[in-house]
Amino acid sequence: MKSYDIVVIGAGIVGLATALTLSKNKKLKIAVIESEGKIARHQTGNNSGVIHSGLYYKPGSLKAQNCVRGRQALYRFCEEHHIAHDRCGKLVVATDPKEIPYLNDLEQRGLANGLQGLKRLKGEELKEYEPHVTGIDGLFVPETGIVDYNDVAAVYAHLIRQAGNEVLLNTRFENLQNDSGELVLETNRGSIHSKHLINCAGLQSDRVAIKCGIEPGLRIVPFRGEYYKLKPRKYHLVKNLIYPVPDPAFPFLGVHFTRMIHGGVEAGPNAVLAFKREGYTKFSFSLKDTWQTFTYSGFLKLASKYMRMGLGEFYRSYNKAAFVHALQRLIPDIEGEDIEPGGAGIRAQALEKSGALVDDFRVVEGENMIHVLNAPSPAATASLSIGQYISELAQKDFDLPD
Repeated sequence: MKSYDIVVIGAGIVGLATALTLSKNKKLKIAVIESEGKIARHQTGNNSGVIHSGLYYKPGSLKAQNCVRGRQALYRFCEEHHIAHDRCGKLVVATDPKEIPYLNDLEQRGLANGLQGLKRLKGEELKEYEPHVTGIDGLFVPETGIVDYNDVAAVYAHLIRQAGNEVLLNTRFENLQNDSGELVLETNRGSIHSKHLINCAGLQSDRVAIKCGIEPGLRIVPFRGEYYKLKPRKYHLVKNLIYPVPDPAFPFLGVHFTRMIHGGVEAGPNAVLAFKREGYTKFSFSLKDTWQTFTYSGFLKLASKYMRMGLGEFYRSYNKAAFVHALQRLIPDIEGEDIEPGGAGIRAQALEKSGALVDDFRVVEGENMIHVLNAPSPAATASLSIGQYISELAQKDFDLPD
């Protein structure tokens, strides 16, 4: 029977970054267990690959602090390990006078979060950075970049194994027993003993917590982000990253253009309720997941508040012309025949019973356990910083050897 000092549940980028940081302590025996046959299978491996600057987050929040520290650490890590990346900058564009106060707020947040080199642009000045964009005002954010987080996660996993620790794939956590103070993790591949447990299960984090005897105080509701991609003949329309000014009343950033580090340009995403936690197509369905979503009081309260906006997202999901119309607000030259279906990702949106969206990172500590219940964007950007934060909690809570 395998036995460890710490088992991390989930080989997404947060779980791997946490295990990587803990692996610096050579006295610890660590395993990461992952239900899938490969690492970074879900949120990590299906996002847009943006290295976020920290522009959007409330100053002083864990998101803001970890994003700024994590971004800097990630750029250093990519350089040290020769991971392809580009600190290309992004343009946030206002297309309506009503958006300018929100753009002003973004600029102030960026300054409060310590962003360097922010540049306000008016009208035709936008075209110096993105020649095909149309807008009345904008903000250039030079510290934003692009990377493939699959590449980053692969290096994290390699370094964990190189340190003598393990990443166990096809190993699904099913239950937890406490055997005289030692934790026994029941998995589909047998029992694993561990002194301590760290839950970084992402889309399943609330369920893992419940199986560990922890009431999470929230539930995960999945939202699918669907992308189109530009056809090669239209790559020239986008130099780097082009974003709209986000609606502060809605928790998503709006459809945008993203140049990918390995080539190509994505357009999107929209944000629609998913009927399966790992449901990447319009027709993916899980009765269990759907039932838990629609019987959760927090979701019902959220739905009543955002019903109109949510229906608009569904309409855009099934109507390509509506999606193109949203893109044309930023680049009028885009036509329906210029884009084709791309990939999709699932966002683990944490909701409280009140219907409030859990906007910041949420970590719950228990006896010999730490549960990362909400690690929203910019979790990938901030992964090294989050890993450091969680390992410091583990050092304190678990009384680990120095």
